[in-house]
Amino acid sequence: MNDQMTIACLDLEGVLIPEIWINLAEKTGIDDLRLTTRDIADYDELMTKRLEILDANGLTLKDFQEVVATMDPLDGAKEFLDWLQPQAEVIILSDTFREFAMPLIAKLGHPTMFCHSLSVDYETYRIKDYVLRQADQKRKAVIALKSLNFRVISMGDSYNDLSMLEEAHSGIFFKPTKKITEEYPDYPVMEDYESLQRHLCEAHGFRP
Repeated sequence: MNDQMTIACLDLEGVLIPEIWINLAEKTGIDDLRLTTRDIADYDELMTKRLEILDANGLTLKDFQEVVATMDPLDGAKEFLDWLQPQAEVIILSDTFREFAMPLIAKLGHPTMFCHSLSVDYETYRIKDYVLRQADQKRKAVIALKSLNFRVISMGDSYNDLSMLEEAHSGIFFKPTKKITEEYPDYPVMEDYESLQRHLCEAHGFRP
Protein backbone atom coordinates (compact mmCIF):
# COMPACT_ATOMS: atom_id res chain seq x y z
CA MET A 1 0.00 0.00 0.00
CA ASN A 2 1.36 3.42 -0.85
CA ASP A 3 1.72 6.25 1.69
CA GLN A 4 -1.44 8.05 0.55
CA MET A 5 -4.29 7.40 2.98
CA THR A 6 -6.83 4.98 1.52
CA ILE A 7 -10.62 5.10 1.74
CA ALA A 8 -12.62 2.03 0.79
CA CYS A 9 -16.09 2.92 -0.53
CA LEU A 10 -18.48 -0.02 -0.50
CA ASP A 11 -22.01 -0.46 -1.71
CA LEU A 12 -24.36 -1.91 0.90
CA GLU A 13 -27.07 -4.12 -0.61
CA GLY A 14 -25.66 -7.09 -2.46
CA VAL A 15 -22.17 -6.42 -1.09
CA LEU A 16 -22.63 -6.44 2.69
CA ILE A 17 -26.32 -7.16 3.24
CA PRO A 18 -29.05 -8.95 1.26
CA GLU A 19 -31.30 -6.89 -1.00
CA ILE A 20 -34.02 -5.38 1.22
CA TRP A 21 -36.54 -5.01 -1.60
CA ILE A 22 -36.11 -8.64 -2.63
CA ASN A 23 -36.75 -9.74 0.94
CA LEU A 24 -39.92 -7.63 0.96
CA ALA A 25 -40.95 -9.25 -2.33
CA GLU A 26 -40.52 -12.69 -0.78
CA LYS A 27 -42.62 -11.71 2.23
CA THR A 28 -45.44 -10.19 0.17
CA GLY A 29 -45.31 -12.39 -2.92
CA ILE A 30 -45.12 -9.31 -5.18
CA ASP A 31 -42.61 -10.26 -7.85
CA ASP A 32 -42.24 -6.73 -9.24
CA LEU A 33 -40.59 -5.69 -5.96
CA ARG A 34 -37.69 -7.95 -6.90
CA LEU A 35 -36.50 -5.36 -9.42
CA THR A 36 -33.28 -3.66 -8.36
CA THR A 37 -30.63 -1.48 -9.99
CA ARG A 38 -29.28 -4.71 -11.44
CA ASP A 39 -32.44 -4.72 -13.59
CA ILE A 40 -33.30 -1.02 -14.06
CA ALA A 41 -30.27 1.25 -14.29
CA ASP A 42 -32.27 4.50 -13.99
CA TYR A 43 -32.77 4.97 -10.23
CA ASP A 44 -35.64 7.47 -10.55
CA GLU A 45 -37.48 5.09 -12.84
CA LEU A 46 -36.93 2.21 -10.42
CA MET A 47 -38.05 4.14 -7.32
CA THR A 48 -41.12 5.59 -9.04
CA LYS A 49 -42.18 2.06 -9.97
CA ARG A 50 -41.51 0.80 -6.44
CA LEU A 51 -43.57 3.54 -4.78
CA GLU A 52 -46.47 2.88 -7.16
CA ILE A 53 -46.38 -0.80 -6.18
CA LEU A 54 -46.28 0.04 -2.46
CA ASP A 55 -49.31 2.33 -2.72
CA ALA A 56 -51.24 -0.14 -4.85
CA ASN A 57 -50.71 -2.86 -2.25
CA GLY A 58 -51.05 -0.78 0.93
CA LEU A 59 -47.48 -1.45 2.05
CA THR A 60 -45.90 0.94 4.56
CA LEU A 61 -42.62 1.62 6.29
CA LYS A 62 -43.69 -0.78 9.05
CA ASP A 63 -43.69 -3.62 6.51
CA PHE A 64 -40.08 -2.80 5.66
CA GLN A 65 -39.12 -2.56 9.32
CA GLU A 66 -40.63 -5.99 10.00
CA VAL A 67 -38.65 -7.47 7.11
CA VAL A 68 -35.36 -5.81 8.10
CA ALA A 69 -35.79 -7.04 11.69
CA THR A 70 -35.51 -10.61 10.36
CA MET A 71 -32.42 -9.95 8.22
CA ASP A 72 -28.71 -10.31 8.93
CA PRO A 73 -25.62 -9.17 7.01
CA LEU A 74 -24.29 -11.56 4.38
CA ASP A 75 -22.18 -14.38 5.77
CA GLY A 76 -18.67 -13.08 6.32
CA ALA A 77 -19.52 -9.39 5.81
CA LYS A 78 -18.92 -8.32 9.41
CA GLU A 79 -15.65 -10.26 9.55
CA PHE A 80 -14.52 -8.66 6.28
CA LEU A 81 -15.21 -5.16 7.63
CA ASP A 82 -13.42 -6.04 10.87
CA TRP A 83 -10.36 -6.94 8.76
CA LEU A 84 -10.65 -3.92 6.48
CA GLN A 85 -11.32 -1.09 8.93
CA PRO A 86 -7.94 -1.10 10.72
CA GLN A 87 -6.22 -0.72 7.33
CA ALA A 88 -8.38 1.89 5.57
CA GLU A 89 -11.12 4.36 6.27
CA VAL A 90 -14.42 2.74 5.27
CA ILE A 91 -17.51 4.53 3.95
CA ILE A 92 -20.68 2.81 2.82
CA LEU A 93 -22.03 4.62 -0.26
CA SER A 94 -25.55 3.35 -0.75
CA ASP A 95 -28.73 4.26 -2.60
CA THR A 96 -30.76 2.68 0.18
CA PHE A 97 -32.66 4.72 2.76
CA ARG A 98 -31.64 5.40 6.32
CA GLU A 99 -35.08 4.40 7.62
CA PHE A 100 -34.58 0.89 6.18
CA ALA A 101 -30.94 0.21 6.74
CA MET A 102 -29.93 1.34 10.23
CA PRO A 103 -30.68 -1.97 12.03
CA LEU A 104 -28.39 -3.77 9.57
CA ILE A 105 -25.73 -1.05 9.83
CA ALA A 106 -25.76 -1.69 13.59
CA LYS A 107 -25.15 -5.40 12.97
CA LEU A 108 -22.14 -4.44 10.82
CA GLY A 109 -20.61 -2.43 13.67
CA HIS A 110 -21.88 1.04 12.69
CA PRO A 111 -19.60 1.88 9.73
CA THR A 112 -20.07 5.36 8.29
CA MET A 113 -22.83 5.41 5.68
CA PHE A 114 -23.88 8.02 3.13
CA CYS A 115 -27.38 7.22 1.80
CA HIS A 116 -30.79 8.75 1.11
CA SER A 117 -33.92 9.28 3.22
CA LEU A 118 -37.68 8.85 2.95
CA SER A 119 -40.61 11.20 3.28
CA VAL A 120 -43.03 9.35 5.56
CA ASP A 121 -46.48 10.11 6.95
CA TYR A 122 -45.85 8.90 10.48
CA GLU A 123 -49.57 8.74 11.31
CA THR A 124 -50.08 5.97 8.76
CA TYR A 125 -46.41 5.07 8.04
CA ARG A 126 -47.15 5.50 4.35
CA ILE A 127 -44.01 6.22 2.34
CA LYS A 128 -44.91 9.41 0.45
CA ASP A 129 -41.70 9.95 -1.46
CA TYR A 130 -37.96 9.46 -1.43
CA VAL A 131 -35.43 12.22 -0.86
CA LEU A 132 -32.10 11.92 -2.64
CA ARG A 133 -29.22 13.32 -0.60
CA GLN A 134 -27.97 14.48 -3.98
CA ALA A 135 -28.08 13.14 -7.53
CA ASP A 136 -25.23 10.79 -8.48
CA GLN A 137 -24.09 10.89 -4.87
CA LYS A 138 -21.69 7.96 -5.19
CA ARG A 139 -19.60 9.61 -7.90
CA LYS A 140 -19.68 12.98 -6.14
CA ALA A 141 -18.59 11.44 -2.85
CA VAL A 142 -15.59 9.81 -4.54
CA ILE A 143 -14.70 13.07 -6.29
CA ALA A 144 -14.82 14.90 -2.95
CA LEU A 145 -12.67 12.29 -1.23
CA LYS A 146 -10.09 12.46 -4.02
CA SER A 147 -10.01 16.24 -3.68
CA LEU A 148 -9.01 15.69 -0.03
CA ASN A 149 -6.04 13.65 -1.27
CA PHE A 150 -7.42 10.23 -0.38
CA ARG A 151 -6.72 7.18 -2.50
CA VAL A 152 -10.14 5.67 -3.20
CA ILE A 153 -10.98 2.02 -3.82
CA SER A 154 -14.65 1.39 -4.67
CA MET A 155 -16.51 -1.91 -4.50
CA GLY A 156 -20.00 -2.56 -5.83
CA ASP A 157 -22.22 -5.02 -7.65
CA SER A 158 -24.67 -3.08 -9.78
CA TYR A 159 -25.36 -0.37 -12.35
CA ASN A 160 -25.79 2.33 -9.72
CA ASP A 161 -22.24 1.58 -8.52
CA LEU A 162 -20.62 2.19 -11.89
CA SER A 163 -20.08 5.91 -11.35
CA MET A 164 -18.11 5.36 -8.15
CA LEU A 165 -16.14 2.50 -9.71
CA GLU A 166 -15.27 4.68 -12.69
CA GLU A 167 -14.31 7.68 -10.56
CA ALA A 168 -12.22 5.79 -7.98
CA HIS A 169 -8.52 5.10 -8.35
CA SER A 170 -9.53 1.44 -8.42
CA GLY A 171 -12.95 -0.15 -8.92
CA ILE A 172 -13.93 -3.73 -8.09
CA PHE A 173 -17.06 -5.73 -8.85
CA PHE A 174 -18.28 -7.92 -5.98
CA LYS A 175 -20.69 -10.74 -6.91
CA PRO A 176 -22.14 -8.87 -9.92
CA THR A 177 -24.48 -10.25 -12.55
CA LYS A 178 -23.00 -11.83 -15.66
CA LYS A 179 -24.72 -9.14 -17.75
CA ILE A 180 -22.94 -6.21 -16.12
CA THR A 181 -19.53 -7.90 -16.19
CA GLU A 182 -19.96 -8.56 -19.92
CA GLU A 183 -20.84 -4.91 -20.48
CA TYR A 184 -17.98 -3.64 -18.30
CA PRO A 185 -15.19 -6.22 -18.59
CA ASP A 186 -12.35 -3.99 -17.37
CA TYR A 187 -13.12 -4.32 -13.66
CA PRO A 188 -11.81 -7.23 -11.58
CA VAL A 189 -14.60 -9.51 -10.37
CA MET A 190 -14.64 -11.04 -6.88
CA GLU A 191 -17.20 -13.68 -5.94
CA ASP A 192 -16.58 -13.92 -2.19
CA TYR A 193 -14.92 -12.05 0.67
CA GLU A 194 -11.89 -14.35 0.66
CA SER A 195 -11.05 -13.53 -2.96
CA LEU A 196 -11.78 -9.83 -2.34
CA GLN A 197 -9.44 -9.79 0.65
CA ARG A 198 -6.77 -11.60 -1.34
CA HIS A 199 -7.13 -9.12 -4.23
CA LEU A 200 -6.80 -6.15 -1.89
CA CYS A 201 -3.62 -7.66 -0.47
CA GLU A 202 -2.08 -8.56 -3.83
CA ALA A 203 -3.15 -5.51 -5.85
CA HIS A 204 -3.25 -2.81 -3.18
CA GLY A 205 -0.80 -3.85 -0.47
CA PHE A 206 -3.23 -4.59 2.35
CA ARG A 207 -2.08 -6.91 5.11
CA PRO A 208 -3.54 -10.45 5.15
